[in-house]
Amino acid sequence: MKLRKEYTCPLELIQDMLKGKWKCIIIWRLRLGATSPSTLKRDISGITEKMLQEHLKELIDVKIIDKIVYDTYPLKTEYFLTDRGNEILKALTIFQQVGIDYMLELGQEEILKQKGLI
Repeated sequence: MKLRKEYTCPLELIQDMLKGKWKCIIIWRLRLGATSPSTLKRDISGITEKMLQEHLKELIDVKIIDKIVYDTYPLKTEYFLTDRGNEILKALTIFQQVGIDYMLELGQEEILKQKGLI
C-alpha cells in the first residue's frame, strides 16, 4: 500500500490506511491481545493466508500493528496493536456499537445473541 503525498483531509488518510476487507477485522481481533498469524487465520472466518499476510504487512507499514519474532525453533511470531492501533480501536468500538444497534433495528437480535454480542 502506498500512501499519497497529499490529502484533502486527515480522514481521507485514515481511510487509505484502513481500506481493505479485512484490516478492521484484524485490528478488532488484536484488541484481545498479541497473537500468532495462525490464530488470526483461525479466528477470522473467510480470510485467506495471502490476504492475511498482505494486510498484516500493510498495517505494520502504517504503524497500526507491530510484530515480535521470537528466536525459537520453530520460529514464533506474534502481532499486536501499537498505540496508534489502540487509538483506531476506539473508533472501531463505536462502529461496532452502531452495527449492533442497526442489526437490532433489523430484527437480528438472535444472531447477536448467538455471537455473544448482547
